[in-house]
Amino acid sequence: QVYLVESGGGSVQTGGSLRLSCVASGNTYSGRGYCMAWFRQAPGNAREGVASISIGGHSTAYNDSVKGRFTISKDPGINTLYLQMNSLKPEDTAMYYCAAEEFPCTGAIIDWTVYNYWGQGTQVTVSS
Repeated sequence: QVYLVESGGGSVQTGGSLRLSCVASGNTYSGRGYCMAWFRQAPGNAREGVASISIGGHSTAYNDSVKGRFTISKDPGINTLYLQMNSLKPEDTAMYYCAAEEFPCTGAIIDWTVYNYWGQGTQVTVSS
């Protein structure tokens, strides 16, 4: 079992920045590691993949709507995943979730159902 806890959400104005963090605990050293990703969901909308990162951290994927503004990264030494969000827009407003996919993993952000573990979410609100 892997436990994920997100933090760093908040309220900002358009153009502002936030850095989300996700700390993993539990059985994080079993198997061959996990692909990690950020998803988001706004009220009335479907869950949407934002960004993902491979086990080794060398490969990333982004939703077209956040490319060039968001950066996903991780620090394996402290089991922490990050999402740096710059140039935020009102349409970025959502609950953001951290997710982990067991090996062998795809790191896909188009299918949230392949992810095995989820955090409780952190709210991001961007005002115009």
